[in-house]
Amino acid sequence: MAKTAIILGATGLTGSILLQRLLNDDSISTIKLFSRSSSNVKSPKVEEHLVDMFELESQTEHFTGDVVFCCIGTTKSKTPDKETYKKIDYGIPVTAAKLAKQNSISKFIVISALGSNPESSVFYNKVKGEMECDVLQQNISETYILQPSLIGGDRSENRTGESIAQFFAKVFGFLIPKKYKMIEPETIAKAMQNLLYKPYSETRIPSDEIKKIAKA
Repeated sequence: MAKTAIILGATGLTGSILLQRLLNDDSISTIKLFSRSSSNVKSPKVEEHLVDMFELESQTEHFTGDVVFCCIGTTKSKTPDKETYKKIDYGIPVTAAKLAKQNSISKFIVISALGSNPESSVFYNKVKGEMECDVLQQNISETYILQPSLIGGDRSENRTGESIAQFFAKVFGFLIPKKYKMIEPETIAKAMQNLLYKPYSETRIPSDEIKKIAKA
């Protein structure tokens, strides 16, 4: 049967790649996008909802489908205010998971980060860890939390720190353990798509396992 997929963060790097993959996936009939700005993608498959993402709970009526792909995320440089950062990286995914549970969506796939830990003394790792815990508390039938390491790729905004890290990750990649090697957004998007069709044994999926799923 044709499926309806929901994407949060389709205007971001990984989300936009995932969107293109789903547009070419014949088993997906409808793609619902929830974001604050338009993806500018024109397709009969796409149903776009431009909303205040901090009030996602107001979209209960439209938040229906077979799978949720949550690609929402920000950075310290882009969102220096910690309260706003938490509203994005914690609040939006958790609200989406609650809506998925409420509307009987059986599969929820979200991008987190390697190093996430609710007990961490590092604010950003702690926020990701708390998000993971509260998403899992919704007890959605299939929940997959992807924990990529440094994500490669070209972004529209300037992220000097990430650019430097990417450079060193490429040059000295042979010294880095598999789990911590840089991962491309195309790989993450492909793994997310593959998880739609083939269950995985673990809920939390680290970077090296994401690569394996993408190749499957």
